Order: sequence, then structure tokens, then C-alpha cells
Amino acid sequence: MISSRRAFLKSACTAAFASALPAQQPKRPNIVLILADDMGQECLGCYGGMDYATPNLDALAKGGIRFTHAYAQPLCTPTRMQLMTGQYNFRNWKAFGVMDPDERTFGHIMKTEGYKTCIAGKWQLYSYNPPDFKAEWRGKGKQAKDAGFDEYCLWHAWQTEDKGSRYADPTFDENGILKTFKGKYGEDVFSYYINNFMERHRNQPFFVYYPMVLTHPPYMPTPRSDEWASGDRLKADPKHYGAMVEYMDEVVGRVLATLDRLGLREQTLVLFYSDNGTPQGIKTRTKIGVVEGGKGLTTDAGMHVPLIADWQGVTPRGAVLDDLVDSTDFLPTMLEAVKARYASRLKLDGHSFLPQLRGEEGKPREWIYSHYDPQPGHDKEHFKLTKFARDQRYKLYSDGRFFDVEKDVLEQHPLKKNEGGKEAARVRKKLQRVIAEMTGKL
Repeated sequence: MISSRRAFLKSACTAAFASALPAQQPKRPNIVLILADDMGQECLGCYGGMDYATPNLDALAKGGIRFTHAYAQPLCTPTRMQLMTGQYNFRNWKAFGVMDPDERTFGHIMKTEGYKTCIAGKWQLYSYNPPDFKAEWRGKGKQAKDAGFDEYCLWHAWQTEDKGSRYADPTFDENGILKTFKGKYGEDVFSYYINNFMERHRNQPFFVYYPMVLTHPPYMPTPRSDEWASGDRLKADPKHYGAMVEYMDEVVGRVLATLDRLGLREQTLVLFYSDNGTPQGIKTRTKIGVVEGGKGLTTDAGMHVPLIADWQGVTPRGAVLDDLVDSTDFLPTMLEAVKARYASRLKLDGHSFLPQLRGEEGKPREWIYSHYDPQPGHDKEHFKLTKFARDQRYKLYSDGRFFDVEKDVLEQHPLKKNEGGKEAARVRKKLQRVIAEMTGKL
């Protein structure tokens, strides 16, 4: 069923849009990678969400490609490690909020390829724990200045007690100087910084990584909230989550508008993704019913995220693909897009999905693997190592639990060995081999 649906989508996509592709596609596109924080796919209108207005991302999907089977890790740092290195967590994980200072990121690689590089948003990869918790990990991560970016403006780039607010009156590390932006809102500062960077480097290839702070708790008022002008801007309330989603969309729209104003949309690959699902307790109405967030959980509620790609003149307009994508796939895709000179020498777990962005069949993944263990880290003691593999429909955990996620999205009824028919048995065997290979038992 799934494979035939994929074939239909691919053939329809190729037939409808191949003639619209330019004779000579841009050789080295700019890349703008935007990562939302704590937002599952159900929050966006283009994915069937009904509670929040997201016109800019809906328009981005309408003009580009929307993936329906994109997955992240259930928490932010595990996803960000995979995203920036193209490797599964078992290869380079140290501790929560700690990146090995010797780790090579996509910032280094893109800079080596001749790109001007910029990051603005959430860092949280240097020193996560407070002073009285596992002090052996304090200050042991990677500092932003050593991550391969020419320019940066980041929240939580120093010790955790220095991080300050990320929303109203935010405190950010701007190119090595810690500043507090009184009267400002965090995402406004970041988006201005990015837009200024793109304006100054409009005539040379650039890579922008925008790991947003929205829509992560605490649930604070945005500049569009009544409380911004009349109340306590730092008073948290879950009622603000919807406003945070909508402001996130507005800020993304500003970045896209700058690319339009600079005449760079046809030279720029824009990727929008999220680091994990919506926080637990947040309920969102969708066209298929109410979805409750599951951040931290290995169910779809914690890992099923949006992925929208747009490269005007290259990506088929309005295409919807059910190809599997995870956070390790972005770096290989970027390397192929920029024709990286030494990409074959890198040890990567991801698969490039650039052919699909060009309207081609490509070689879609047959499975996704997850090694999820956010320990050690403050407030992470209740998590435990969880390993599983999945395709679009079925999911197998290393302890033998096997689910038909399409029919059992909350994973409450594991299939027995004789349940599901021949197709379930075939996929179970395939996923068993994946887990065995990834855990070194094959």
C-alpha cells in the first residue's frame, strides 16, 4: 500500500513538473535551514492543523514539497547532534547539551566548501547542567566560536546559569559577547540578525542555520499577545502556546520575505524542520481529530515532525511525498546540493533526499533507526536507552515489541508474531536486521 502510494506520488510529481524545471539548475545554492523547537507536524495548517494560523509555512509547502513521514528524535539535543553531524547518536553522543569539542559540524563543512556561514538561535551544546549537578560535564562541550560559523547570535551558548531569557529581554552571545537586549523579543533579534547577514552576503554563497527558540516552554507572551503591552512579559501560561506557534510562522515569513526582496529565492534551498514533537499536555485539533503532544516519548506524538523544502524553479510545486526522512539526512542532502568535494570521505548515516527535491525518484530510505538515550543530563534521569527501527507503517523495538503504527499510533497493542499477515512478517524481519546491524550483533 505505502510503496504503491509513493510510486504514484513520485510519478505524478515528475510528470507534472519536469517540464517546468530550468534548463540549467543553480550549481551551488544558498541554504537556509530553519529548525523549530518543540512543534509536531499537527500544528501547521498544511498538515491538517486547525488551531493555529500558519500562512507563511502553508505557502512554503504550497510552493515546494511537503514530506509526510519526517521524524526527529524525541528531544532537542539528540536531534541537533544528528542534524549537525549526519550521524546517529550512538556514534558521537557525550551528554545532554554537550557536543564533543572536536566534533566536525555542517558549519565547518560548508565553510570549507567556500560558503559564508551564520547561525542564530538556540545553541545549548556547551554546558547544560547547573553547578550542583554532574559537574564533570560542565564546560566540556563545544563553544559556538569553534563550530564553523563565521557569525553567530545564540541563546544558551555559555554556562547554563548565564543563559537568561530567550523571549522577552533576551540574553544572547553575539560573536563572543554576552548581551541582554532590553525591550526586545528573542526571535525578533534572531531574524534581524539573519536578514542582515543575508543582505551583506547576497553576492556570495551562504549557509544559514536558524535553530529557533520558539515554541519551547516556558509559554511566554509574544509581541502579538495582549500581555506584551499591558502585562508581565515573563509570566508563563500554556495558553500562549498557540500565539507562539503563530509568531514562529510570522518570523519564518520575514526570512522568506528577505530572500524575495534580495532576489535570492531561485538561488536558495529553504528547509524547514522541527527538533521533536509538541510538548506533552498541549492538545491540537486537526482534520483527523485531536492530537496530544508527546515530546520525550518515542511514539509519533514525540517524533513525527514537519519537513518542508522549497527551491524555486527546482522543487516541484505543491508536491507531497511519503518518503522517510530523519535528522541524519540533512547533511548528505546539503553536501550533494553544493557538490561538496570530499563528501565521500565523511562517515555519515544519512541519505540524501536531494533527488526528490528535484522531482526525481531518488533512492528513498527503507527504514529509520533511532538510538535514543538523552542521559546523562539534568532532569533526564527518568529516561532510558531505547532503540528501534521503523518504516512508514511498522515499528520494531529492540526488546521485540512490534507495532502497526498506522492503526495503533499510540503504540498500545503490540502485534504478536503471527499477527499482521505476510507483509508484517516481512517488515519485522527487515527491521530485525536493521537493529542487529546498528547494535553490532549482525
